[in-house]
Amino acid sequence: MTRIRIIFIALFYAQSVFSQETLRGEVCVELEPVYALFLGVPSPLDNAAANRWALEDAAAAFSGMVYGWEFVYEPGEWARSLPEDIELTALGKITPDDARLEITDVNVKDGLFFLYADYHLDEAQGSRISGWKSASSFTAQAVGYGPLQGGEGTIDRSQIKEYALKDAMKKALRKKLRPTERNRPRSVTGFIALSRFPLYRMQNGLWAASSEFRIEIKNIIPFAAY
Repeated sequence: MTRIRIIFIALFYAQSVFSQETLRGEVCVELEPVYALFLGVPSPLDNAAANRWALEDAAAAFSGMVYGWEFVYEPGEWARSLPEDIELTALGKITPDDARLEITDVNVKDGLFFLYADYHLDEAQGSRISGWKSASSFTAQAVGYGPLQGGEGTIDRSQIKEYALKDAMKKALRKKLRPTERNRPRSVTGFIALSRFPLYRMQNGLWAASSEFRIEIKNIIPFAAY
């Protein structure tokens, strides 16, 4: 009886481990980054530095997929001299040294360092992913753009491509709101997450971020409410 019980526990544990969901993604780091001049970063990068940067980018993307952000989006109004803006508050963070973050492969080609990574979700994180896929959320795709040196006040390399990613978020929300809101709202609140890793490229002297999001809108506030 004891032996059967041990086997049952082992099988149950193995089933639990293998049933856990795994997220996958790919990031690319330029070995001669164009923003090196703006930030005083040594260039070209050696493989160790490129690997560290790529791992940081992978951790940030997995954070965006699992935890996402709470957002306050202001569509802006030209007649009222109000600029379009989005404010993000991260709901959690995955660090590069997380034991569940696994590098599966690296590759160097044409001056680019590619890193492929898996992230093995625990039970709580799996529940968060399921929540993002709930009926109250929707998916939206957009391409955002930003300057090669980042927005005003950029002091860190991670902020440079985030500027283009935030532009993609604004466009995704604008695309969703336009068909349903006859009057431009003052602000929109809710939650937003990545559904996959963003794809970054340089296009016409700008960063372009091709992104897919999961979005849950909680409140739409009209100008009349102010």
